Formats: sequence, C-alpha cells, structure tokens
Amino acid sequence: MQYVESLIAHNILFAWVILAVAFYIMAKCADLFVDNAVIIANKFNIPRLVIGIVLVSFATTAPELSVSLMAAIRGNPEMALGNAIGSVIADDGLALGLAGIVSLSPIIVLPIVLKTSGIFLISIEIIAFLFVVFDKTLSRWEGVVLVLLFAGYVVFLYKLYKSGKMKEDSLDIDVKDKVTKPLGTIFALFFLAAAGIIFSAEFVVTSATAIAHAFHIPEAVIALTLVALGTSIPEIVTCVTAARKNEGAIAVGNIIGADILNICWVAGASAIANDLTLGQKEIAFMYPSMFIIVGAMLLMLWHKYRLTKTKGWILLGLYAAYLGSFFVFYI
Repeated sequence: MQYVESLIAHNILFAWVILAVAFYIMAKCADLFVDNAVIIANKFNIPRLVIGIVLVSFATTAPELSVSLMAAIRGNPEMALGNAIGSVIADDGLALGLAGIVSLSPIIVLPIVLKTSGIFLISIEIIAFLFVVFDKTLSRWEGVVLVLLFAGYVVFLYKLYKSGKMKEDSLDIDVKDKVTKPLGTIFALFFLAAAGIIFSAEFVVTSATAIAHAFHIPEAVIALTLVALGTSIPEIVTCVTAARKNEGAIAVGNIIGADILNICWVAGASAIANDLTLGQKEIAFMYPSMFIIVGAMLLMLWHKYRLTKTKGWILLGLYAAYLGSFFVFYI
C-alpha cells in the first residue's frame, strides 16, 4: 500500500490511471451494494429509508471517518473538520442533485422519517456550529456529546420503527429483490461490496490529492473540495445507482444518514482523537455554506415529499455556486 502511494505521489500519469481504475471498481461495488441492501430490507421487512439512514450510511461514510481521524491525529484540524462539513455539502448538492436528475420517476420520501431525521439533522448542525463558533474549537468533550447524540438518535429511530409508524405502502418491491439467496451470502456480498467501495475510495483520495499537489492547489481547497468530494464518492455513486434502480428511498436515506454521521460520528470521533481548532475564515465559510445547501435540500424534500428532476438541478446548481464562491473566498 505504501509503495503504491509513493508511486502515486511521484508519478502523475500513474495517479490518473489509478484514479480511473478506482472509479470503475467503486461503481461496480456500489451496484452490488445497493442490490443487497434492498434484499436485506425486504427480507427483514425494514423500510428502505431506514436501511439507507443507518446501514448503508455507516459503510459509505467510512472513508470520511478514516481520513478525518488520520488528519486529526496528525494535527490537521482543517482537513479533519473540512472533510466532514465538505462531505455534507457534496452529498446534498452533488449526490442528491444527481439522484433527482437521473431517477426514472420522482423520488418519494417517507414523511415520518424525513420529519424526524430532518429535525435531528438541523438540530445537530446548529449544536456543532455553536460548539465551534465561540472558541473556534471542537473539543474532545463536545465530540463525545455529538457521538452520544447520534447513538440516541439510532435508538429513537429503532423505537419509531417498532411502533409501526414507518410503513412503506407506496414503495413497490422489484421482482429481482425476491431472489432466494442464503442469508449468509447476502450479507457477505453486502459487506464485500462495502469493503470494495471503501478500499477504492482510499485510492481515489490518494490519487486526487497527489494530482492537486502537482498543480499547487492550496491545502484549504483540497480539504473542502477535493478531499471532501473524494471521500463522498461512495455516497454519490451509491445514491445515483439507487436512484437509477428506482430505489429512491435508499438514495435519500443514504444522504440524510451520511449527513448525520458526518457531523456526529466523523467530526465527533475526530474531535475525541484531538481537539479541532479552526480559523475564523474557515468557520465563516464552512458553516453558512452547509446551512444553505442542507436547508434547501430539506425544504425541497418536505415539499410534497418527493425529489423531482427540477429540484435535482437546483441542488446541483447550488453545489456549483458553492464551488465558485469557495474559490472567490479563498483565492
């Protein structure tokens, strides 16, 4: 692994080749990943949105967690927190925007889960912002609070499901999801695909970062754009793949779950590893950008509980505007 990373760092042509191969592997793994997530949901009669929020999101946010933890341990808080916040922005603007555009029909969202998850997402965004804005630091105990809030949310979601308030009568089960594979095989394929996504994501980040360094792109730009985009690729690919398979609930659930995990789990765990201290400039840009794009995403989903192509284009436009304003702000 270290030998390959060394080659990537010193050979830009090799970095481009690895980047292309990693993208291909990730796309194939994401396809297998979504198929088996749907089968698991059907076998256990679990709503697809819950599968997306909890099970799928844990796997697809693993790259963010590994990169942010490593950055925190190495004393690079801008990379650690910038990756987490930047991934939220990429997930909502790019991933969900593309999902709305490529979906064969409007993506229908389960109202009860969207309401609870949406309120929780807004709440933890505000809490995380308040933790940082006064002393410019996300401390270890604040990281513990964020992790505990997520644990409480998962318990609440489980109780909500057990109460019978999360039925999915409006969602059809595709015939291919009724395959009679052994349960062990289904879970093996699910976790194998997840491992493939995570493994290939590491090479995407390594290659993309090496390419960025070759062109002398500033570290702050890498953290909030390239690294965040690289670590968000599993969510993006999985979200788009799910939408194309007409499994929009998994697409939406994956993104909402990834948002919550990025703030509570990725940023929280990174802060536990090492206090994350940021400059005023980073705080003034990161958090307002996140509030705008996440707020727009939730408002669009709450409107008639569906994501249409038009809304997808709006989200994609907001992400493009974010990238443009980023370079104006920093360069």
